[in-house]
Amino acid sequence: MEPLTAILVFGLAMSLIALSGSLVLLLGADTIQRIILPLVAVSSGSLIGGALFHLMPDAVARLGNTPLVYVCVAGGFLTFLILEQLLYWHHCHRPALEHRQPMGVLLLIGDGLHNFVGGLAIGAIFIVDFRLGVLAWAMAAIHEVPQELGDFGVLLHSGWSRGRALIANFITALTFPLGGLVAWSASAWIDIDFLIPFAAGNFLYIGAVDLVPQFKAVRGGESALSNTLWWTLGAGILAAAAIVGAGY
Repeated sequence: MEPLTAILVFGLAMSLIALSGSLVLLLGADTIQRIILPLVAVSSGSLIGGALFHLMPDAVARLGNTPLVYVCVAGGFLTFLILEQLLYWHHCHRPALEHRQPMGVLLLIGDGLHNFVGGLAIGAIFIVDFRLGVLAWAMAAIHEVPQELGDFGVLLHSGWSRGRALIANFITALTFPLGGLVAWSASAWIDIDFLIPFAAGNFLYIGAVDLVPQFKAVRGGESALSNTLWWTLGAGILAAAAIVGAGY
């Protein structure tokens, strides 16, 4: 598949995942309460595993084991740290009943920027390696489901109507393919391989800073152990894929 086609197809598919937030209406608060933290744990493990076992080795293979690679990783990490600080944005994945009174518009602005940066990074990966792009997209997609469940619940809790919340989430998600198109346009002028370790930094931040505290905060031995096992599953699948792909 041509890079531009992949960016458009997978970018729009990612935007459609924003509609998964409506599952809050179908499943109910109790069901969401039971499934969301295991989903967060799996997505955290897969994001961190993907960054460590796939994106980082690919970046080193393309750019060499040089300080530039690790500077780009730190830059990707720092980008999301700055976004959260500037927008007072907390990427919360808990159901609405557990969330502090949010600022709906600010939440959407934060998510829009988050999606744009993610689309920029993953679009660049599609340009340099289609298979790695699919893998990075899948890791991000797993992360989007609990995010959209939480965001949709937050908007409803803020007084937004169901239709307005769905439309707003979908429009915000369209910044993901927009970021991919920006990466594709930039690739005609500059070497965008540096965006691979940049994406690794993005994934490490989301997986470790945004997601780990959510399921780590659970009290109770059985629940905490269960969430840790879900995290291990997410990371383990990505590690196994890397080992099989390397021919070990």
